[in-house]
Amino acid sequence: MSQFDMSGLIEQARAMQQKLADAQAELAKKTVTGQSGGGMVTVTMNGQQQVVSVKLDPLCVDARDVPMLQDLILAAMNQALRESRALAEQALGAAAGLGGLPGGLAGLPL
Repeated sequence: MSQFDMSGLIEQARAMQQKLADAQAELAKKTVTGQSGGGMVTVTMNGQQQVVSVKLDPLCVDARDVPMLQDLILAAMNQALRESRALAEQALGAAAGLGGLPGGLAGLPL
């Protein structure tokens, strides 16, 4: 019966945990942007899926078409969320040595 090195396994787990923590810290510093309406609405998120800014072109506010503006904001936020999830999947997958996380895992809260 073969014996494995439990302390080595624990050390590897700690190293992976530290890599993931470092990757999450780096994600908080990175941003992605989503736009809609030809750039009339811009939403910026960080790599932890937190909205950090919303910018509106004055032209879309002057139109006073609130339902359209709401749709544009929603579309820009969803695009930024997709970009942020892709960024997180790439960073966390690389940190874990997985080369990318299985579908759905990248969308989990960090």
